[in-house]
Amino acid sequence: MWRTYPVTEEFNEARIDAAIARLTGLSRAEVQRLIDAGDVLLDGNPVAKSLRLRAPSILEINIPTPRTVAPRGGDVTIPILYEDADLVVVDKPAGLAAHPSLNFTGPDVLGALMNAGVQLSAYGPAERKGIVHRLDVGTSGCMVVAKSERAYVLLKDEFRNRVPEKIYHALVQGHPDPLSGTVDAPIGRDPRHQWKMGVRADGRHSITHYDTLEAMAGGSLLQVHLETGRTHQIRVHMSALGHPCVGDATYGADPGLSETLGLTRQWLHATRLGFEHPDGSWREFEAPYPEDLATALERMRAGVFS
Repeated sequence: MWRTYPVTEEFNEARIDAAIARLTGLSRAEVQRLIDAGDVLLDGNPVAKSLRLRAPSILEINIPTPRTVAPRGGDVTIPILYEDADLVVVDKPAGLAAHPSLNFTGPDVLGALMNAGVQLSAYGPAERKGIVHRLDVGTSGCMVVAKSERAYVLLKDEFRNRVPEKIYHALVQGHPDPLSGTVDAPIGRDPRHQWKMGVRADGRHSITHYDTLEAMAGGSLLQVHLETGRTHQIRVHMSALGHPCVGDATYGADPGLSETLGLTRQWLHATRLGFEHPDGSWREFEAPYPEDLATALERMRAGVFS
């Protein structure tokens, strides 16, 4: 369905894909696919993905009718760290997607929250109600979901502008040199495997900071601070350093070590999340290691992999 959007001063000089994502609620990847297909016109003319808008002008976008997928909770219990009228903070277990999708048939955070009796408000695009950021299916830890309209708008802007503090712990193979550092390398989709990301010259600007918390014979426990929030960012950057997350076979981890430590997913946990609450206060939440990660870490410390 073709829809028309006026380009106001708010979007002057904004990249067209970023502006359309804000206007429509679509992801930038979805917007770029529409542009490639010729389904985005500016003042009646096709556009390039790198175009910057100028006000006043008119955008015409052919937005496909979404195929809806209902949230799925399954039998998963989702720990709630905090809840009020505006938002809920959860300790997402591994194995849950952030929201339902056509490509994943397992449970998701929205379904698990519904099963837990949390009254979610319908803010955000279809199938992503209240979702303001995401964690990988195989990554556990702190995640916030908006319940009120004001929380949704504020938190979306916060994550877009890199306001929240996102701290992860990652158990990686080997020992990064230096022990603390920054990875500044663009990330884009792997052209051969659409489900995989990689460091690419034409990728999106991505920055990861890390500090070694503990060095063991077979690996290192890192504290990781994300400055940007790209898909698989920590996993890709650690792999690019030559130190993939233990258990992350997708990005080069040793499957034998994963089996010895009893891991069936990457050792990566969103330990702490801080953000500005709609009431103006700064809030921080922490999630403890789940049992599978804690057990693998103790085995690594004990040297049972050798």
